[in-house]
Parts: sequence; structure tokens; C-alpha cells
Amino acid sequence: MRILVLGSGAREHAIILALRSEEDSHAIFAAPGNAGIARDAHVVDLDANDPAAVSEFALTESIALVVIGPEAPLVAGVADALRERGIPVFGPGKAAAQLEGSKTYAKRIMDAAGVPTGRAVRAHDLAAVEAALDELGAPHVVKADGLAAGKGVIVTSDRAAALAHAETYLPTGPVLIEEFLAGPEVSLFFLSDGDRVLPLSPAQDFKRLRDGDEGPNTGGMGAYSPLPWLLERFGGEEEFVDHVTREVAEPVIRQMDAEGTPFIGLLYAGLILTEQGVKVIEFNARFGDPETQVVLPRLLDPLSTLLMAAASGTLEDQPRPAFAEATAVTVVLASEGYPEAPITGRPLTGLDEAEEVEGVHVAHAATMLRDGELHATGGRVLNVVALGTTFREARSAAYDALSRIGLEGGQYRTDIAARVVEN
Repeated sequence: MRILVLGSGAREHAIILALRSEEDSHAIFAAPGNAGIARDAHVVDLDANDPAAVSEFALTESIALVVIGPEAPLVAGVADALRERGIPVFGPGKAAAQLEGSKTYAKRIMDAAGVPTGRAVRAHDLAAVEAALDELGAPHVVKADGLAAGKGVIVTSDRAAALAHAETYLPTGPVLIEEFLAGPEVSLFFLSDGDRVLPLSPAQDFKRLRDGDEGPNTGGMGAYSPLPWLLERFGGEEEFVDHVTREVAEPVIRQMDAEGTPFIGLLYAGLILTEQGVKVIEFNARFGDPETQVVLPRLLDPLSTLLMAAASGTLEDQPRPAFAEATAVTVVLASEGYPEAPITGRPLTGLDEAEEVEGVHVAHAATMLRDGELHATGGRVLNVVALGTTFREARSAAYDALSRIGLEGGQYRTDIAARVVEN
């Protein structure tokens, strides 16, 4: 197939690497891409958020499938424009993408579908924020209602910090004050064609910047998959996935279809395992980053077949995706100053040496070539991804590879998947 992948991060690089690994050779295009993606796909000069430009390119280049990586093109309506032109696209339309684009919309859908989640209060001004903080109590959870690139959430016991966070986002719209939910978090992806869902393998990511889950929230500093501790709590991964499929994914997809906004693409369920059961923290309308980097390398089925089936409304013809027993760990290398004020433009070295470590590959997130030299161009720069037969093996390989990469002021967590190794 001729496939166009929209996006420029490590998630998109992971998708492209999975497509390239298939026995069938595809012509893969990417927009806007990055330096790493340019090694594995044809990078094109195209505004990924422009519905008309993307549609025109897809028609001109006889693209058989468009895969939308980040949330911005979804909310911009790129998927709608492609479908209107008869081009298969993996990604929800603008209305359905509200599931990620509006926390309020997501809460309403969950309530209507009977999906378990925490209480939430929508606040339009600081007085309402203060009242909601007092009502729900500490720890405080404050979320920007709209898109915030993974940085619109604060979880804190400091009321002043919660208020300050709300003040930052209130000028752009309302904020949600949510009930704090305690327990381990799980990310679970579902492929959806608007009627049916197929689950992928769960992963756990690490949102806080520093070791021990300290520091500010980020877009994600690392992840691992599968989750062996689900055996003790649910009897196994399959039992857990079946439960979430039945209680979360299927009701949401049915509700959205009933409202005339069918969800076609990747439903990302951010879950928390509380003492009262599994509850939804949030939904995203696309593959998660960095979880995609550890889920897709374990996928045994051709990704292109699954994505096309979802885009074409034929998931019922596909078996449940199978995954290798291998373990996968990814660690994010971030620029100095991330997430508040990352320092960019610094050179990157040692990537070839890093990929010499057995089982390791690097997914580029924010890189570019300048005069033949690789440079960091954003906050999260790259993901070191390692596969192994055990978590100890995969984790050791990831950190061995990371130690070979040079980036002035670069930072990363040293405890990704440490607990699963210890246990």
C-alpha cells in the first residue's frame, strides 16, 4: 500500500517502523516527519493540520490509507475531509475527536454510556474553581478542558498551585476539577471501526518528570509492556482486557455511534485501578506516546491490515491482535528545561552506538539534520526502545543504549520499569 502517516513524533516513528517491518513492502510517506522518520519514510512538505492540503496530496499521490498520529489534525477535521473524498483514514472525525479535545464532552459520553469514572466539576472562573477544590478536597486534580499537549493536568495537594494552574488555562476556556483517584494506572488501546473494537496489549507509562514520580507532569517519560502484575489483580492480561473492553470501550463506541458521531480510529483509555474497580481517567483519540513505542514492537499481526480494517469498517473480519511474549521498555531522553522551557538546538551524538545494543532501536521525537549533524528540536527528543525476554534484560539494554547518547543538559528517568523488575 501507499500509506501517509501524519505527525512528527516518536509515536509516528513507531507506527512507521511497525509498517516497515511487515513482509509486504509499503510506500510510506510522512508529514512533517523528523530526522529519524526521514530514514524510514518519504518525508513530504505538507501541513498536517490542513484538511484541504492533506486531501489533495492523498488524491494526487494515490494514497491508499492515511494514518493520523497526533491530536491536532483530528480536531482540525483532517479525517472528515479525507472521508469526504473517499480516502480511507485511520482517525476519528472532528466531532468524535472531541472525546480527547474536550474533557467535558468525554465526561458526558462516559456518564451516558455508564462508564465508571471520577466525579468532575466544570469551572469557568476562579471563584468556581475555588468552590470545586473545596468540594472535592485534596489531592487536587485540575485539567484544561481542551488540548494542552499532555501538559494541561496538575495533581497536587497544594491548593495555591492548583489555583495557579487553573488561572493559566482559564483565559482559553473552562477547566475541570476532578476527584482524585488512587491506584496503578494502565493505558489500553482499542482499534475501532465505529461499530466494533479490537484491543491491543496494555502498557504503563510514567508521566512525572523525575524518578519516584516526582516533578511536573509531562507528555510521558517512559513506558513498558506487558503488565505482569495484572495476573495477581485480574487473573491475567486477557481477563483484564476483556473486562475493560466490555465495561469501557464497547459502551463508549455504542454511545458515540448512537449520537451520530461514530468513532473510527484509535481509542486510548487511560485507566486507574482503584479499590472500587477500574475507572477511566481520560480518553485520547489517537495512539498514546510513549506507550505506542512499547506496544507495537510486540504486535505479531500486520499493523497495516488492522488499520485498514478499522478505516474501512471491516474489523469484524479480523481476529483479536496477537502479541509476542517479549518484554518492551522505552525511556525518553528530554532536553534541558523540559517541560517548562526546553532548551533546543543542541547536537545529538552516539545514536549509531546506541542502536548497536542488542534488542534496541531509537524512535525519534524531535530531531533534525543540520549540516549533516543531528540536533534536538523539542522537549522530548527521542525514545530508546528495548525488547528482551525479561524486563531485566530489556531495561538493562535500554539504559546501556541511553548511556551512549550525548545531549548537553539531556535528562531522563532512571527508574522506568524498575518496580516490575524488582517484583
